[in-house]
Amino acid sequence: MYQDFLWGYRMENANDARIQKILNYPEKLKDYLKNFNNTSEIKIPSDPIERVIFQDKAKDAIRKIAQNRGHILMVGKPGTGKSLLAEMFNKVLDMSLGDYLRPQKAIVGYPGKDKNNIRIAYEDPEKIKAVLEEINLKILEQANHTKEFSLQEEINSSTKIRNGLLITAVLVVFTAIFISPYIFGVVGLFGIGAIFMQIQIMNFKVQEKTQRENGPPVKRSIKRFLDMVPEILYDPTGDTGLMGRISAPGHRTMKGGFRHDPYQSGGLGTPAHKRAFLGAHAKSPIIYIDELRTLLESGYMSHLLEIMQNKSYILEGGGDQSTGSGAADKSQDRLRAENIIIACCNHDVLNYLIEKSDGAFLSRIEDKGEVIELNSSVPETEKNIEAVTQYIKQEVTNIEVDFQNAWGKVIKKEGYEGVRIRSEKIKGELLPLEYKLEARDFSKEAVLEIIKELRCRSSKQELSALLRPINGVIKTAEFEAILENSKLVEAKHVCRALKIHISLEGSISQKMIEYNKKLLRHLVVNTDFIGYVVGLGVFTSKSGQMFGQPLPIRCQSILGGQNLVNAPGKLGEIAKAAVQNVRSSIRGAINKIDIKQIDCEMHIEYIQAHGGVEGDSASVAMDIGLVSSLIKIPVNYKYGVTGSLSGNVVLGVGGVAEKIKSIMDENLGMDGVCIPWLNCHDIEPLLLNTEYEAIEKEKVSGIRIFRNKNKTTPFDIYFCDNKYDAYKILLGIDEKKFEEKIIEIIKEYQNKTK
Repeated sequence: MYQDFLWGYRMENANDARIQKILNYPEKLKDYLKNFNNTSEIKIPSDPIERVIFQDKAKDAIRKIAQNRGHILMVGKPGTGKSLLAEMFNKVLDMSLGDYLRPQKAIVGYPGKDKNNIRIAYEDPEKIKAVLEEINLKILEQANHTKEFSLQEEINSSTKIRNGLLITAVLVVFTAIFISPYIFGVVGLFGIGAIFMQIQIMNFKVQEKTQRENGPPVKRSIKRFLDMVPEILYDPTGDTGLMGRISAPGHRTMKGGFRHDPYQSGGLGTPAHKRAFLGAHAKSPIIYIDELRTLLESGYMSHLLEIMQNKSYILEGGGDQSTGSGAADKSQDRLRAENIIIACCNHDVLNYLIEKSDGAFLSRIEDKGEVIELNSSVPETEKNIEAVTQYIKQEVTNIEVDFQNAWGKVIKKEGYEGVRIRSEKIKGELLPLEYKLEARDFSKEAVLEIIKELRCRSSKQELSALLRPINGVIKTAEFEAILENSKLVEAKHVCRALKIHISLEGSISQKMIEYNKKLLRHLVVNTDFIGYVVGLGVFTSKSGQMFGQPLPIRCQSILGGQNLVNAPGKLGEIAKAAVQNVRSSIRGAINKIDIKQIDCEMHIEYIQAHGGVEGDSASVAMDIGLVSSLIKIPVNYKYGVTGSLSGNVVLGVGGVAEKIKSIMDENLGMDGVCIPWLNCHDIEPLLLNTEYEAIEKEKVSGIRIFRNKNKTTPFDIYFCDNKYDAYKILLGIDEKKFEEKIIEIIKEYQNKTK
């Protein structure tokens, strides 16, 4: 007895300490921000790499790789900052070695040994442009001095003869009238001669026109001279960037090729060196491949490996989109390709590379660079909290730049009044007279809401490093503050933005919650909630964000039936194992009682869960539903429950913060939730910018959060070490009462079956 008392005393004191630590969380966080009132006090680092937050390991690796001019493969989830790190890497190299990395020579194409070959040379851009300009000028001068083809002399001579014959014919006619009619026969001869000369004149004119249209031999030779003039394929003076961003890597974008020539006959064809074009390998010192999967799908990996090894390549047709005449063309000389490769992928693609034994690419990366794994979450330290404020300030600055780029000319010419009037036409509604399109800084409370969201989106008691979805929240909160003409972005603006700016998966989750509200009301009206329990589910979007939703479960326990458990529907392997685990737990409780063993048939139904269920986080809920059906005590439907059951012990599960947020909506009518003690720290962010207090019921510790001001509409969160703690909250019974009810139910069954 003394040992039991001592254990209970220790556990009670331990729980009190854990509760107090949770209650102290908001003050600890505010202490991190004690010298901070709003983001106007934050300075943005001048070093571009330091503007990337949460990726210290990656930043250190990038500095080292930049020093060695090596390759990088960044592995991480979407939104962790891979693109931003690549851009920062580009800026750092540009500032330090840009004048040496940037191409200095123009790439020039010359006619090759035949019509399908070209020569490649690297020339001084200014000199080659001057030489080519002089050559083209001389050719054009020669073309201008060329006389136009003409048969005017022949035409004039023939015209005189024709006219002479016609005049002579007229004179003969007059002579015949006055002297002798026999002379009329001579008129026909002169007429035939005149007609012949007219035909000759027409032939000369047609010949002249044809020659002018086709061009004289001299002009055709000028075209041949122009076709022999070299072509500048790449001019470095017109390209200031170091990095080429390639979203669809392939022959065309990476190597280059030859365009098809539709005019291949009649002397109108274009020579191969004037149809050549270059890709990123020849033009970009740094090549950024945004997603390595596209490189694998295009089949370009083997070509990339060859170029990374040889640092040069032959320009040739026949690749993607190089069809027709361009497919047969190639260069006689090799193009230089000393590129720094920056590639990004997720863990699935990396595993694919490893499984397919394609270690060549990874070895090329590791030979002169590094494979960098980006954090998807980081510890909630003072340094990382300060990094969040820096990130918000950077986004505020970016939003102000966007406003100036979009509306700067209007503001300068018409003022903010003009912006308001024009914005009203865009929005289709009247805007406040004080509407002023200027970015606002974030208050401390607004920053805490962003931190709260980052913490809730990570199930590791850390801050989520998936920042891309947060960008939209920050921008939407800015517009909410602008519409109110608030001096700062406040917590309420962020809360509105979080409701507005949700992903497609989040929208689906919201619809499911709305549907479950109606379903819960229907169950309340039509059932006594014996065997019914509200579990809590969560699903993860492709972007890594989690969304919680209520999960109604109906359970039925039948004494004397078949000794099995039936759980229809699309259950995953883990969910099926959880069902069997719950069955074993209840069977163990029955067998613990010193009475004759009785078989028990169990049925579990996830109501309206058409998409299937996976995981073991509903095992405590299933246990409570089956026990409720067995001992005929209704479940408190105003409380949800989540947790993984192992024997009688409740273990931690994922996504608890998002699960709780999904049922805290007042319109859902829920009063609280039971969660594992191991997940107690997951509710810490829910305490920010709100009122709360410690509570206890039947020696089960918890925290009450008030959803509105003045401590109204409480929401209770109870922490459970074992399933009997959950029984106390949802069934109103303890372990002793549970055993008594089991004995009572079994005895009633035995009396009925005698």
